[in-house]
This record gives sequence, C-alpha cells and structure tokens, in this order.
Amino acid sequence: MAVSIKYYTNRTLAITILVIMAIWALLFYAFLMDEVYDNVDDGLKNQKLEIIREAYNNPEIIETSKEYGINQFKIYPTQPSEDIDKNHFSRELMYMPYDDEDEPYRILKTGFYSKDRKAYALEIRTSTVEEDDYLINLAISLAVLYAIIVISILVINYFVMHKGWKPFHKILENLSNYRFGHTKSFEPVPTEVKEFQELNNQINQMISTNEAVFQDQKLFLENASHELQTPLAITIGKLDLLLQDGNLPEEQTIKIAEAKQSLHRMVGLNKSLLMLSRIENNQYTSSSDVKFNTVILQKLEEFEEIIEFKDIQINMLQKGHFIANMNIDLARVLISNLLRNAIKYNVQAGHIDITIDDNEIDIANSSNDGALNPDFIFKRFHKGTQDSQSNGLGLSIVKTILEKYPNLTITYDFIDNLQHFTIKKIK
Repeated sequence: MAVSIKYYTNRTLAITILVIMAIWALLFYAFLMDEVYDNVDDGLKNQKLEIIREAYNNPEIIETSKEYGINQFKIYPTQPSEDIDKNHFSRELMYMPYDDEDEPYRILKTGFYSKDRKAYALEIRTSTVEEDDYLINLAISLAVLYAIIVISILVINYFVMHKGWKPFHKILENLSNYRFGHTKSFEPVPTEVKEFQELNNQINQMISTNEAVFQDQKLFLENASHELQTPLAITIGKLDLLLQDGNLPEEQTIKIAEAKQSLHRMVGLNKSLLMLSRIENNQYTSSSDVKFNTVILQKLEEFEEIIEFKDIQINMLQKGHFIANMNIDLARVLISNLLRNAIKYNVQAGHIDITIDDNEIDIANSSNDGALNPDFIFKRFHKGTQDSQSNGLGLSIVKTILEKYPNLTITYDFIDNLQHFTIKKIK
C-alpha cells in the first residue's frame, strides 16, 4: 500500500531512533554500572588499607569487630595462606531494618596478618545501587526522552516538510493539467529547492520533446490522409467513367464495381483512423454544453433515406434533456456512429427505440443475431460475423470519444432481442 513520504519519513525515523536508543541504553547501562562498581571497589580497597593499619597499631580493634557494626566491617580468625591479602568482590543481598527488606551490598573479602603474626579474615561491606530500580528508572527516562524526540520530529516535519514539499505538490497539480498541444498548460513552479528545480527542468524538457513529436505526428497524419484521399478519389472517379461505358462486358462491369466498393471502404477506413488519431491527440479541445436531443434529431434527418429504405420505424421518447459539456463535433460523431450501428445491424422492417432523459440516452435496435460479446464490441477492427464489409472502428470511436470525458460512459445490454447501447452520466 502506497504511503505519503511524510508518513514514510516519520515512521522510518521513529523506528530508527527507537533502535538506536535501545542499543545506546544497553551500552550506557553497562558502562555506568561498571563505573559505579569500579568507584565502590576503589572505596572498599581504601577502607581495607585503613582498617589493616588501625588493626596493626591498635590490636584491640580485632576483638571488638567480630560482627558487622556501625563501621560496616568484621574481622575473624582464618587459616594462613599465600594469597591471604587477595581482594575478592561480590554482590549480596542483606537485610536492612529501615526499609524492612533485603538491599544490595558490595562486599570485599580479604585477609591480613596481625602484629603478632596471626591470620585474620576481613570483610567490608557498603550499600550500592539497586540495579533493578536503576534499570526501571533508566527505562522510564529513556521512554520519556524518546516520546519527546518523536513528538518534536513530528511537529518539525509537519511544518517544515509541509512547506518544503509544497512546490512538489504544485508541480504535480500543474502536470495533471497539462494537455498535448497546449505548452502553456504546464507552468514551472518557482522554488529554492535544488531537486525541485531539477524536476521542473526535466518536465520542461519532456514536454518540449513530446510537443515536437506530437506536432510531427499531427502533420504526418494530416499529410498522409490528404495524400491518400486524393489518389483514392481520382481512382474512384476513373472507375465511375469506366462504369458509364456501356460497351463493357457484364463480368468486367461487376469487377469494376467491386473494386470501386473496396476503394470506398479504404476511404472510410482512412477517415476513421484519422478521426481516432485526432481524438487521441486531443485535437478537439473546445467544449460547450451540447443538447443531445437536438443532435439526435438532426442525425435522424440525415439518415432519413436509409431508414426509409430499410423500412425501419423510429420510436423516440424524450423524458428529459440530456446535456453534457463536450466538443460539439465529437458529440455529432458519437451519435452518428451509434445511429449508423443501429441502422446497419437492424433487420428489414425493424425498429429503433430511442429513450432520452436527463442522465442517459438509450439507443436500442431490433436484431436477430443474439447478444454481442461486451468484451470485444468496443475493440478496434472487431467486426464479429454481422458484416464483413465493416471496418470495425465505429464503436471503437464511440468508446474513445467517451474516454476523453470522465463524466460519461457507455454500456451494452441485450434485452428482448434488442441491442441496447446506453450513454450515462457518472455522478
């Protein structure tokens, strides 16, 4: 799942700081405890020297210090040994009446020889820190510190990053408004951030390249269409002259007529492909509120002869006025292709039902061919089995036109032997 860079940065920083502080806390705790015990041990060793010196000068202290007292040490007889004066440190829990619980003590165990060469053991104790309590306090302090750091980062990021990324969001907004053929539709955003300046430059270079390619393609298509239309028109004209010659055998006349029909198909295909290219290249940029009721009536008048020839009955029900903001020429092509499709694939003496309201236009024609495959009917050059003479681009042009207008869509249904093509407004 995609996340914003602000959320991604905050999450990464929070996790990274948590890991760093956890490692640092362990190292700090180990170092601090080592330093504490080192200082305590130094103090015990210093006490050891002072007690041994006092016992040598005042042997009576040996007899009066056989148990821990206010001096926190005790002396008792032991066996002579070579390392009797070696220092042994340990940590033990001892009962403290004040707290009524066991508390940690650091104990030094060693030995010495008295003035009369007798061996004695010496134990010195001193209270030290409670590691558990210390660890808990350290953890609480670090948790508070971590919370303060994270909150500070979030606050700083909210204000700093919001301001810092503002040019980027403006660049995205301007880029989304860019349209081919309109170089001024994208405006670079002034910014002091080096990376965003580079982004502006790269986008400008990309647009310049695309505009150059677009203009070349547009010119090529127009020239190619013109160059194709002229020889096709000349060829069709010459074939018409041949057909007017009454001396041609019937077989040759039929072949010339078939050739002329193929040329007309080429002319239609050339016009359809040029139309698709112009639509995809956004050459129909102007727009206005189009009253589709009027457009449909105009197109029905244009197709009146072919409608009468096929003896098709037109049933038009206007429940409302379908008005959409789009290019008027594309609106005419859209309705023209749908009506042509309804007439062309209708049955002899069939009917076309047109229903119009404020939100949709439904064009349904009678048919004996059954349901069409909705996955293919809007694809280019898909002709099915209805008409081998079709170029398969009529409904594809309809789909391409509507894709340019996100608030409009088209659906297909087959109900009661009627092919329904419905244009709907998306709310």
